[in-house]
Amino acid sequence: MQTLSSYINISQPVLYKLFLSLVIFIVLTTARYLLNLFILKRIEDHERIYYMRRTFVYIYTVLLVLMIGRVWIKGLESITTFLGLASAGLAIAMHDTVANIAGWVFIISRKPFKVGDRIQITETAGDVIDIRFLQFSVVEIGNWVDSDQSTGRIIHIPNSKVLRDPLANYQIGFEYIWNEIPVLITFESNWKKAKKLLSDIVVKHAEHLSQNAQEQIRRAAEKYFIHYSALTPIVYTSVRDSGVLLTLRYMVDPRQRRSTEQQIWESVLDAFNAEPDISLAYPTTRFYKQD
Repeated sequence: MQTLSSYINISQPVLYKLFLSLVIFIVLTTARYLLNLFILKRIEDHERIYYMRRTFVYIYTVLLVLMIGRVWIKGLESITTFLGLASAGLAIAMHDTVANIAGWVFIISRKPFKVGDRIQITETAGDVIDIRFLQFSVVEIGNWVDSDQSTGRIIHIPNSKVLRDPLANYQIGFEYIWNEIPVLITFESNWKKAKKLLSDIVVKHAEHLSQNAQEQIRRAAEKYFIHYSALTPIVYTSVRDSGVLLTLRYMVDPRQRRSTEQQIWESVLDAFNAEPDISLAYPTTRFYKQD
């Protein structure tokens, strides 16, 4: 009995603190809810509503931490303890802001990209046009537009994403990418002649890019482990259900991908048009008539 009595006496202050903490939580949460209802009824500007609600969240979080902390921690009246809890409350309430500032410091110090670079982070790709304290902005490429062309949209990305998500930079260290153009010809075509024509065309349009890339590789190898055995344009041969696939592979500046692809395709069409024994393959259906 003495042990049980002693347990009850010890637990009463703890139960009182738990009850008081619950009351504080309910009161503050109710006040926050009522304030949100008030601004939704009185204010029609969605931007003002957003910022006011964010402000209420910050105030609510700070008050919750300070008031419940005062219940559980003795000596909170001292300025040191007060400032410590205030800092903790602000850090919790402004978690996203702090993370964005940390991302900005990382971008400025480590320079994973700079204004003018073409990057991709998660599903978003574009050219960086602005780097600010909390976010950076890109002009979007790709999406519904082919060959990495601009869509015209400006996308604002929180700086914190560079700390959490994989980031691809098209231009840092090595400013060229590999591009491939598949050309499908019929089985009846003279594929060896077609491959020779394609080789001549891709060398004509892209060999100078490979020479520039060689120098880029040499400089990039001093900082990164980048190695290619060959950078010259090449044509690969494979077979598909509907014909022989000849794939042109060459190096190109990311911003010139579509223009070089257009030049190559125009040359291919002119060359194949002059050869009666080479035909592009396309889906067809054959019907056989039995006498």
